[in-house]
Amino acid sequence: MRIDIITCLPKLLESFFAHSILKRAADKGLVEVYVHDLREFSTHKQRQTDDYAFGGGAGMVMMIEPIDNCISKLKAERDYNNIIYMTPDGENFSQRVANKLSLSGNIIILCGHYKGVDERVREQFITMEISIGDYVLSGGELAAAVVSDAIIRLIPGVLSDETSALTDSFQDDLLAPPVYTRPAEYKGWKVPDILLSGHEAEINKWRMEQSLKRTKIRRPGLID
Repeated sequence: MRIDIITCLPKLLESFFAHSILKRAADKGLVEVYVHDLREFSTHKQRQTDDYAFGGGAGMVMMIEPIDNCISKLKAERDYNNIIYMTPDGENFSQRVANKLSLSGNIIILCGHYKGVDERVREQFITMEISIGDYVLSGGELAAAVVSDAIIRLIPGVLSDETSALTDSFQDDLLAPPVYTRPAEYKGWKVPDILLSGHEAEINKWRMEQSLKRTKIRRPGLID
C-alpha cells in the first residue's frame, strides 16, 4: 500500500512515521508513506500556497494551483483509489471506513490548513472527505496521521498477531472487553476468575458479555 500525504507543513509528520508499528510496517515493505511539501509545487517566488478569500472575511485560503500541480504529478505516475481531504465537515472517520481504506492500493491525503482549500479543489480532485471529530484543528496533519495509523495497522503482516486488530473496539460495532495481565492479584484487587480458568469457550462468552455491557453503558448508540 502507498499513502501520499500533501501538506504545507511536512515536518509535522516526519517523527510520526519514524517510530513503532508504522516504521516496522515500512521496513517490512508493507506500506510506503510519502510526505509532499506543497510549497515545492507553488509557482510563486516566495513559494506561496495561500491567499486572501474572495469576498473578504478572516482567514487565508489554500490556493488551487499548487494542489493541482502536486495531485496531477502523482496521478500521472500511478492510479489512486481515493484522494482524501481532511476537513472538519467531512464524513466522520470510523473503524468501518478504516477497514475499507486498508484494502486500497494507493491513496492521497490532502491536509487542510488556514481557512481550508479553494472549493474548486474539492469539486475537481477530491473523492472522499474525512473528519476525525466535530472540532477544528490548526491543520489536517494530525488528522492525516490518525487516519494513516488506523489504516496501516490493519494491513496483514503489520501487527505481530493479526487477530489483535480483529478484536479491537468498533470492529463488530462493540467496545472491547476489559483486559488484565500479571499479577493475578494486586493490593487485594483480583483478576476475574473466569480469565484464569483456561476454559476458552467460557472466556469468549464472558468477553462478549462484557463487550455488550460496556457498549450499552458507554456507547449505546452503537447498539441502536
